[in-house]
Parts: sequence; structure tokens; C-alpha cells
Amino acid sequence: MRPWLLMLCRVAQITVGLAVLGTGIGLLLQAGLGLSPWEVFAQGIAGRIGLSFGTTVVIISVVVLLLWIPMRERPGLGTIANGLLVGPFAELSTWVLPQVSEWWERGLACAIGVLLTGIGTACYIAAGFGSGPRDGLMTGLHRITGKPVWALRTAIEVTVLGAGWLLGGTVGIGTVFCAFTVGPVIGFFLPRFVLPGAPVRVRPARQTDAAAAAATRTGSAPPSSDASA
Repeated sequence: MRPWLLMLCRVAQITVGLAVLGTGIGLLLQAGLGLSPWEVFAQGIAGRIGLSFGTTVVIISVVVLLLWIPMRERPGLGTIANGLLVGPFAELSTWVLPQVSEWWERGLACAIGVLLTGIGTACYIAAGFGSGPRDGLMTGLHRITGKPVWALRTAIEVTVLGAGWLLGGTVGIGTVFCAFTVGPVIGFFLPRFVLPGAPVRVRPARQTDAAAAAATRTGSAPPSSDASA
């Protein structure tokens, strides 16, 4: 594939991926059965300060990116695009998609939302433009502290989940479903979305913490749900 055509395809892929990711988050919002940790945090803050969910997601992304500066993390196109587009795409989807009220409609919306969240995340990572703001925070802390990636990610997500819940964000069965399902969905779809010639290397599932951190920094391996990762 010619370099200019590959670049065009990668830009289209990251845009579609973030749109699908945002739609998945929008469906989880519509279902009202619980969100992933960072979305719970954004929802809680949005309810407190009176801003829309999409705007709040963008603000949180900007704040997280500012935390990259002392850690000397370098954002890529994927980092910026993730921070600026996921929130608006999620909010747009809540305007476009029909409202759900019956229990089976909410359950279906939750299941499809989780699936789209994983597919969208795999799609944008496979474009090879770098990790999302929240994954960069995790890998930066790993490089500075030397702590295991899984431990840092767990600590960060438990913290933002607890803060979001205290602020009024929705925690429920959907939150648990996201925790156990999004990662495997990303792992399944990621190698299938990598374009020939794209600067992405998919490593085996078992890898050291250092390798995982490096892979996430370059966008070459799937994080768990950065969702608005």
C-alpha cells in the first residue's frame, strides 16, 4: 500500500474507531446500568458542575494530559483525537439513538454498548497513532515509580470509580460487565484491524509489565478499557 494511502486509511480508521467507541459509551449512558470507571467519574462531575457529559469528558482528558508534562510523556495524534472526540461522539449518540425504558431494552443497550466500546477501542489503537490520555497517565506512572502496570491501572480506576460514585455517577451491573468484557473484546478485534504496513505490533497476551507499558505508549497493544482511554 502506498504511504499516502496508508496514512489516509489510518486517519479514517482512527476517526471511525473513536466514533464507534463514543457510540458504545452513549449506549451505556442510555441503558443506565452502569459505566466504566472513567465514564462514571465524568458523569459524576458533569452532574455536579452542570456541564454536559461530552464537555466534561473533554475537560478531564485535558487535565490528564497536563499531568503528562511532569512525566515527560509525549502525546500522539491518537492521544489528542481521543481526548477531543470521544466525549462529543458519546453525547451525539445519546441525542440520535432512541430512548430505552424496558428492562430488556436497557440490557440489550448495555450489551451492545460494551461490544462497541471494545470494537471502537481496538479500531483506534490499531491505527497506530498512540494511546489515549488515561493510558499515558498509567504508563508514565509505571516509568517513574516502577510499579506494575496492572497495579497502577487498578489503583487509578478504583480511585476514579469511587470518586465518580460519590459524586453521583452510575455504578451497576454494566460497570462489572465492562470490567470483565471490554478487554477480551479488544484483544479479539485488535489484530484483525491492523492494516498492512501500519506501525503496530500486537504482542502475545502474556507479556512483562515493561513490555505492556511500552506497547500501550505506542498504541501497539490493547489496554483494558480506556474507553474514553
